[in-house]
Order: sequence, then C-alpha cells, then structure tokens
Amino acid sequence: MSIFLDKFINLFKWPVAVYMFLCLPALCEAFNYFIFINNQNILLCVGIVFFIFSKTMMDVSVRTSMQVIAHEFTHVFFALLTFHKIKHIRIHEDDTGGEMGFLGHGNWLITIAPYFFPLFCIIFMIFMNFIYQKFISHIILGYFLAYHIDTVFSQIHPEQTDLKKVGYKFCFIFLPGINLCTIEAILAFNLEGLSGVLKYFKLINGINTENIHKITQIFELFNTI
Repeated sequence: MSIFLDKFINLFKWPVAVYMFLCLPALCEAFNYFIFINNQNILLCVGIVFFIFSKTMMDVSVRTSMQVIAHEFTHVFFALLTFHKIKHIRIHEDDTGGEMGFLGHGNWLITIAPYFFPLFCIIFMIFMNFIYQKFISHIILGYFLAYHIDTVFSQIHPEQTDLKKVGYKFCFIFLPGINLCTIEAILAFNLEGLSGVLKYFKLINGINTENIHKITQIFELFNTI
C-alpha cells in the first residue's frame, strides 16, 4: 500500500509546486480580505507576543531541542499518514538535529513536511472546540502559530539535507506559496473555525479564476493588435 501511495504522491510533486507558485498572487491578495482588527486576532497577537517573550527567556539548547522534536515528529506524522512503519526516532545529544527511519523509499511530502506543516497548531485546532474559555484558545493558537513560523524560518537554510533531497528549485517554487497558504488558513480558522478555512480556500479559488480571466483577456487583446 505504501509503495503505491509513494509513487502516486511523487507524480504530483512538480504539479503541486507549480500550482502553489501560480497561487502566490492570489495568496498575497487574500490578505486584503482579512479583518485584522477584532477580538480574535488581538488575542492571537497576545499569544504571538507571549511566544516572542518566552523565546528570549528560553535557553538556546532547550529551544533548539523543541524545534528538533517538532521537526522529527512532523516527519513521523506524514510517514504514518502514508502507511509507513516507523523504525526509529533519534535526537542528537548535541542538539544539532535528529533523524527518523521508516520502511520503504518514502515520498517528497514526508521529506518536506516540517518546512510548511504546523503540526502543533493542527493538533491544538482539533481540540479548540473543547476549551470552555475561548479567549484562551486564541492566545494559545497565536503562541503555536508563532512557534511554527519561527521553527520553519530557523530550519530553512542551504545545509538542510531535506532541502537538498527534494531539490532547491522545488523548495524555491513550492515553499513560499504553501507557507503563506498555511498561515492564512490558520488566520481564517482563528476567525471562524473550520467554516472560515473553507471560505478562505473558496476565496483563493475565486481570486485565481479572476486572475486567469484577466490574463486571458490580455492575451486576447494582444492577438487583436
């Protein structure tokens, strides 16, 4: 099952990357549709500020260890999601990184997942509805969002073996769009929950359609000249 799934996912590696690159204008434009001055986003910002404050108070080795753990468990999550049996998870004693092993060849999603997928955010978002004090949930979500952004930016550099494995060109095309999409989807969830995320993706599809229509009109105009 995992072999078939890996081959199927690998077929979509470049089409997905190109699609996310082409979505960049729509993703940038989508920021104009968010209403940032409201209670939910103010509380989200409180959580972000709390993360920044806690980061300055945290020992560097502890912060690095937490990032490595999040990184490796995101690999594990996508490996399990694509039906791979996990062999081991190791964190280096000097906090320079870690590694996980699984049966099979794997796929590009397993390799690149930690550089865009907010594992802790997603887990918390699942349980947000069970928190009675909603204002606390927005603060915690802001903390995890800031943690995700900080982790991603700190781990994207030329020496990363994962980035070398999937290819720098692929990362350049894929990562900006998918990260922007992920952050905006979390902002949409913070405002209206799952329905907000669905509205957000509908918005992106609508903007993409409008942009394609505008480009088509430009080409038609040039053809008539």
